[in-house]
Amino acid sequence: MKVPVLIPKIFNHPFTYESGAIQRLETGEIVTVPFGKKTEIGVVWDKLQTTSKKIALKKIENKIGNYSINLKLIKFINWFSLYNLAPRGMVLKMCLGNKKNILNKQDEKTKNIFQAKRNFYLNPEQKKSLLELKKFDKKFKVSVLQGVTGSGKTIVYFEKIKEIINKKEQALILLPEIFLTKQFEARFKEFFGFNPAIWHSKISQKQKSIIWQNVIKNKISLVIGARSSLFLPFKKLGLIIVDEENDTSYKQDEGLIYNARDMAISRASFENVPIYLVSSIPSLETFNHINNKKYNHTQIKTRFKNFPLPKTKVVNINLSNKKKNIFIADETIELVKKFLDKKEQVLFFLNRRGYAPFLICRKCGYKHSCHRCSIYLTYHKSINKLICHYCGLKTNVEKKCKEKNSCDFYMYGPGVEKIFDELKKIFPKKVIKIFSSDFLKKTDETKDILKQIENNEINIIVGTQMISKGFNFPKLNCVVVVDADFSGKGYDLRTTEKNIQLYNQLSGRAGRFSNESLIIYQTENPSDSTLENLIKNNQEKFFKKELAIRRKNKLPPFNRLIALIVSSDSDTDSFRAAQEIKKKIISQCDFDVMGPVNSPIFKIKKKYRTRLLLRSKNEDLIQNKLSKVLQNLCISKKIKLTVDVDPINFS
Repeated sequence: MKVPVLIPKIFNHPFTYESGAIQRLETGEIVTVPFGKKTEIGVVWDKLQTTSKKIALKKIENKIGNYSINLKLIKFINWFSLYNLAPRGMVLKMCLGNKKNILNKQDEKTKNIFQAKRNFYLNPEQKKSLLELKKFDKKFKVSVLQGVTGSGKTIVYFEKIKEIINKKEQALILLPEIFLTKQFEARFKEFFGFNPAIWHSKISQKQKSIIWQNVIKNKISLVIGARSSLFLPFKKLGLIIVDEENDTSYKQDEGLIYNARDMAISRASFENVPIYLVSSIPSLETFNHINNKKYNHTQIKTRFKNFPLPKTKVVNINLSNKKKNIFIADETIELVKKFLDKKEQVLFFLNRRGYAPFLICRKCGYKHSCHRCSIYLTYHKSINKLICHYCGLKTNVEKKCKEKNSCDFYMYGPGVEKIFDELKKIFPKKVIKIFSSDFLKKTDETKDILKQIENNEINIIVGTQMISKGFNFPKLNCVVVVDADFSGKGYDLRTTEKNIQLYNQLSGRAGRFSNESLIIYQTENPSDSTLENLIKNNQEKFFKKELAIRRKNKLPPFNRLIALIVSSDSDTDSFRAAQEIKKKIISQCDFDVMGPVNSPIFKIKKKYRTRLLLRSKNEDLIQNKLSKVLQNLCISKKIKLTVDVDPINFS
């Protein structure tokens, strides 16, 4: 009997084998097969790959245990592959993971018994939202749970998860960042009385094997994870939750490129289960679907226990007596002192790592740039090195000047390390810590600093965007946005939307358990309309205006975009290849092809990059036509082609 087997490698089709001595094989069963000179693991697929060639078929060697991927997941993989123009085998690899997941039998360590540490009660708004969500219990439906920061959205969907677990079904909670999982795990244990399964890139291979084997047997009820947890082979999935659905971290930009939020919606559709998108301010795409009644929508408008949202103060740093190369205004310092005197915490936010974005020589004007990437190097004072944030290159600061002796470098602009130094001088007796990926390399370090913040052992936190996402700090009552900038960089159509969501999340970190809290916006443009809407909590006005602009300019969510990035060792080869690809697409397809143009960041890791942007009406799945063109392309080995469906990053 002929059997299609998909190998978890860079192939877009299953290979045909003979069943051999194995009498019966079902779709989804995991087998070992001869492949080249090796034995590989594969999955019995749903359809044979037709071919006119006469090939001597090899025989399947073994069936592995009782493991089986269900047909719903196979259909999802097929669709995911087409939509994202990614090889099916590589999508399957995300589902199977390491061979150890399948071959090494692990001890089962799962006991999901409710033993909550304390009772949780829903207020009337929370109860109403829960009832709204329950209207679509037994079928696929996208529901948006929107609530102001600190309104208790998590407890609402925890109540729903309790029902799922009691029915012996499984639930998946997606979080945008692995740094969130530790604090989230503690909240979960407090509510449910047992530890959830945590899945992300930093957990050990042994732990991954335990989770994978118990998920496929329905012996794990709930997984909390980052993007990759979406591909776990759930046996009886009953609910998917995407927390902070607006967060752009759900977009995977390297390797297998996809948007985990959108793919979670697709997986819920194939599984025919409800999915909740949770946010304080939804993404523009989600907002549009709510307006069009495509998504169910429920809203919590007040904070838990009616604590007020933070008051706002705009500090015009053009008018302040801000000294040269000093970035914290005197007015800000006076406001911050009031909170510190009450032994309350203050967060200074600046979304720039390191000490200074770049250095410039006062004598010759030289700026350190990366020889492998077309960007300036960021100075990190903590290690006294310049670092490229794209390729990781590290180099020394010193350089011989064109004028005389060594360059005399001026540090242009602040990073979190510069703000940290300023604060140490202003508040020498206070405990100040930086919350940034550079200082939190290990999950244990993250756990330690989170515990210190929660116990009010840190007075001032200096943080990047990491700290804006879902953390719960009881004594944090003042947030300072060091540079409230809404101008963007010119090549990201979502810049303003992201800023509104970011600053809203930041304000939500303050005053969760206090009647008096404050967010301070230091800005050079205090009359900016976006800032005004943000302060008035009038984000809906911005979204409606932004949707009108997007519709007029044929941009998402009204039109679909697909980016093609052509990279090569030579800028000439890259541009020429992009021109040839454009000709092929235009000759066979009827959608807009814009470009080629050099990428805003023209070179990354010694590769020159040229971009094409494809546009079509949103209802058209142009991937069908495009995949045929791309399959027949004869691309030189000197060229790498990357496909990014629904791009978020245009650099």
